[in-house]
Amino acid sequence: MKRKEFSFFLKNVPGELGRLTSLLKKENIRIEAMTIQDASAYVKALYNARGKSLKRIASTASYESMLRDSNEFALVRLLVDQTEKAAELLAQNDYIFEISPVIALYLDSRSGDLAEIASRLGEEGINLNTIYGSVPGPDGKCLFVFSPEDIERAAKCFESYIP
Repeated sequence: MKRKEFSFFLKNVPGELGRLTSLLKKENIRIEAMTIQDASAYVKALYNARGKSLKRIASTASYESMLRDSNEFALVRLLVDQTEKAAELLAQNDYIFEISPVIALYLDSRSGDLAEIASRLGEEGINLNTIYGSVPGPDGKCLFVFSPEDIERAAKCFESYIP
């Protein structure tokens, strides 16, 4: 249930994803979940969020510069079966990454499971920062990865969760 997720920027050029996944394959590290998004969307969200708080993170010029540079990168979030080994491998190959706690749940592929989870977290007042999932595997289950603001409270919500 509680797991560790990698997040990092990957150059947005042909072959980079192949390089990353080949490194993992060579060390028998299995990717369990992955999402890749254009990093410019991430920077735009930061820019739009700056007006919603009293604290300004950076100047408008800084955001414009970051937005231009962000087109060269993709934001990767990755869940693997061997976190420590993957961290060593990524560091050895000059990837700069963060490791964050997430909740990973296998859900039955049926209508309403995600609604139940999202509602349960909402009732507890726990906001979700990111969520991504998979298509059903041979066992009919989907893996969903949740990044809540309060990992400990969210984990308690699902201690007895059995899909």
